[in-house]
Amino acid sequence: MKKYITAVAMILVLSSGSLKAQVSAEQRAKDVETIDNVIEALYASISGEKGEERDWERFRNLMIPEAQLIPTGVNSEGKNVYQVMSPEQFIEVANSSFIEDGFYEYELHRDEQRYGRVVHAFSTYASKRSKSDAEPFNKGINSIQLFNDGERWWVVSIYWAHESEANPIPEKYSGM
Repeated sequence: MKKYITAVAMILVLSSGSLKAQVSAEQRAKDVETIDNVIEALYASISGEKGEERDWERFRNLMIPEAQLIPTGVNSEGKNVYQVMSPEQFIEVANSSFIEDGFYEYELHRDEQRYGRVVHAFSTYASKRSKSDAEPFNKGINSIQLFNDGERWWVVSIYWAHESEANPIPEKYSGM
């Protein structure tokens, strides 16, 4: 009986919501079959409720080893700035705030340009703290560069800017 109670307690602890289910190897293979799948997996891998671990293995699986993540913004002096990060640096910077605050990012609109194995996706996004929030706290555009090596799609870089009063999202990219 004691073993049964211990087993039930372990199941309850593990299913309490503090851990996010990691996707299977089969799902990770599907994630890189199409551009749609890559971008869907990208947003899904970084999204989750407060206290929920992110699926960083899924995120890493999408990236070439030399991938770059490049957020842009405006510093305190009003100057446009950028920061170049590797996927590991991005995980290090983002992980704790995503878990502490909750973070859901989802696509509103996408434009793609293709030339053979090279694709540029202009992906308009919205961000919420919880999936159930009525309104996003942030919007912006991800410029995602992808490469097909003949077997799968890879994310080469993600370069992004948040919307602001000085930099509103143009209507053609708004998804409206």
